[in-house]
Amino acid sequence: MKVGKKTRVGVVVSDKAAKTIQVSVLRTKKEKILGKIIKIYTKYAVHDEKEESKPGDLVRIEECRPLSKTKRWKLIEIIQKTSVEAIELKEELATVMPVIKPVEDAKAEKGV
Repeated sequence: MKVGKKTRVGVVVSDKAAKTIQVSVLRTKKEKILGKIIKIYTKYAVHDEKEESKPGDLVRIEECRPLSKTKRWKLIEIIQKTSVEAIELKEELATVMPVIKPVEDAKAEKGV
């Protein structure tokens, strides 16, 4: 890492574009009036030259010169890889669950 460059740690949200990933970074802020802690998520367009990161990966990004209209950050390292099987399983469950619930409700109404 170079001195004077801003760095952030976040989670990859999307990798659909070529050599570009969307990274969501969490920061907290204290509300002025009530003093509540608020979570603020910011999405950055990040340059991923080797296209090695996948959604769910924990990554470190660093600011750089403007690479396009929205890209001002580049990928430095992947801190933690997420298994592809876990992500695919979550997506499958999300599509199957709405189908399962009506069947269970219908059985409950019939008294089976």
